[in-house]
Amino acid sequence: MVVPESQEKIYHPPPDLQRDAHVPDFSSYLEMYKKSLENPEAFWKEVADEFFWKKPATGPMLQYNFDVTKGNIFVKCMEGAKTNMCYNVLDRHVKEGNLGEKVAYYWEGNSPEHHKTITYGQVLSHTCRCANVLKQLGVKKGDRVSIYLPMIPELVYTMLACARIGAVHSVVFAGFSSESLCERIMDAQSSVLVTADGVYRGDKLINLKQISDEALEKCREKGSSSVTKCLVIKHHVLRTKTGTSCNKLQTSWDSDRDVWWDEAMSDSSEECEPEWLDAEDPLFILYTSGSTGKPKGVVHTVAGYLLYTFLTFKCVFDHQPHDVYWCTADIGWITGHSYITYGPLANGASSVLFEGIPVHPHVGRFWEIIEKYRVTKFYTAPTAIRLLMKYGQEPLQKYDLSSLRILGSVGEPINPEAWQWYYEEVGQGRCPVVDTFWQTETGGHVLTPLPAATPLKPGSATFPFFGVEPTILNEHGEEVEGEAEGYLVFRKPWPGIMRTVYENHERFENIYFKKFPGFYVTGDGGRRDKDGYFWITGRIDDMLNVSGHLLSTAEVEAALTLHPDVSEAAVVSRPHKVKGECLYCFVTLKDRREFDKKMVEELKKMVREKIGPIATPDFIQNAPALPKTRSGKIMRRILRQVARNERDLGDLSTLSDPKVVEVLFSQRSEAAT
Repeated sequence: MVVPESQEKIYHPPPDLQRDAHVPDFSSYLEMYKKSLENPEAFWKEVADEFFWKKPATGPMLQYNFDVTKGNIFVKCMEGAKTNMCYNVLDRHVKEGNLGEKVAYYWEGNSPEHHKTITYGQVLSHTCRCANVLKQLGVKKGDRVSIYLPMIPELVYTMLACARIGAVHSVVFAGFSSESLCERIMDAQSSVLVTADGVYRGDKLINLKQISDEALEKCREKGSSSVTKCLVIKHHVLRTKTGTSCNKLQTSWDSDRDVWWDEAMSDSSEECEPEWLDAEDPLFILYTSGSTGKPKGVVHTVAGYLLYTFLTFKCVFDHQPHDVYWCTADIGWITGHSYITYGPLANGASSVLFEGIPVHPHVGRFWEIIEKYRVTKFYTAPTAIRLLMKYGQEPLQKYDLSSLRILGSVGEPINPEAWQWYYEEVGQGRCPVVDTFWQTETGGHVLTPLPAATPLKPGSATFPFFGVEPTILNEHGEEVEGEAEGYLVFRKPWPGIMRTVYENHERFENIYFKKFPGFYVTGDGGRRDKDGYFWITGRIDDMLNVSGHLLSTAEVEAALTLHPDVSEAAVVSRPHKVKGECLYCFVTLKDRREFDKKMVEELKKMVREKIGPIATPDFIQNAPALPKTRSGKIMRRILRQVARNERDLGDLSTLSDPKVVEVLFSQRSEAAT
């Protein structure tokens, strides 16, 4: 790692940020990074000393095996210690740190009319009451609770309530379909589902209770009825022009199973003793798309995840006590878990919790909120940046963005053009852009700039975070030195890395550790430049990154082939100006079936219902046949080139019928959008 030569366009940290920063310059970063690798015991013990431990650790800070040839893969952090996540992110501040009156969240609803301010003391009170309700519903330590909620405070309370009593929460993004919700409930075998009556996303009203009921009915049909209670929040209120309110939703009700949140909470106690958990007890399961099509339940545990989200939030956003921080992600994804709930609360931060979308009710909504709350640290996705770039400078100029000090990017590699616009127009040329690379599996940032320490190259995730040791491997699993491109892998664990795939440790080992024994395989390609900077080159397995959401091609293909007229389907990515990547689908129809607009709409509907709106294909092309090798394997490389209209195809000698390719190119213009 070196400070890069000046002839390349480099963005250096602003001196005023360096004065009070936790990591004030590049030499400080190098010194801390060296300590984190050479003496991880001392490095992570200093972090652990920030927190309350009911019982200290009896084992070392980190124990692990990353080599499948030497036995089972495992990672343990602070074995023998006992603590509680909820106590450390709430009680510690309220009872020990006198932060009870400090704002934890400024909640901003879908409509600008709906907003509230919530203090740390209030979060603790609501969380304890919710924890007592869950206990009354029969939830105990180790039980799983599925949460299907919009971005409302009750989502945070429910997560923390689970953490308080030792239950394992499984948050499901409230844009997923009933089928996706059903899959995740069944895999986790949850005993309680927490949902809401409905939510507006922009102008669109979504009946969450109906989707939840459909999901529970599907669970029953598939022989799994683990959910005994459904806790329902009254969230949807339609405000009319006269100021009165009415409910447009018909909320179905099962009196044996369904419980109104308000009624259950009304007489629930504000006191709830935390359950003291082992350091390696599970904290949550979060499902992420798998290359086989079946979502995998990523398991994170209490102590390691606490240490890692605390330190990454503190250093990557250089958190200071006066900051107002805003991450625009949804808590249904890992970004929301780590950098809306646990990381900020562990640091005693004040955050914006936003329910809406960037362009409702106007295209300046993000900038309006930054001005309203005087946001200092802003964390969003390249998809949102590219979307807002389309509207130019005018919406930005209506608002005062002078409070901003640090900008962040998450979800996918940011293209240099979007980086430049974000830096120059949103940050007014004075705010460093922390372009963070990480995954559901990593728990927190693994490659990232530190705002006061790292000279920036637009589009690069720069250098590893403390305790993280990346390297680049070639196809043969050999490490490549210096400037190189290949498989991005990690040599050793850090406290926040996932521990297993829920109830399927063999799948965990196969996905992440079998390909290159001794390394954690990210599934992403990486490039290291002459200065040691890392660049993410994209997925190298059958996954797509659509608007920052990881989707499995196998999952979408399975949804398409549910249509009775489809005999075969193949899905690839195609570049998209706003989303980064979009879905380009090839479908082979059964004999004498006609490919028309009606068929396309049916197929899109099928994917939406099976997975959710985020997976809706942008392009569906008729494919009389698919390009296959003589052994029957679909050549996706060829399909990607057809989708992108790239005719330099290279060697086609392994194809059983090369003529198929020309047919696909000839029909490409008819691909329905």
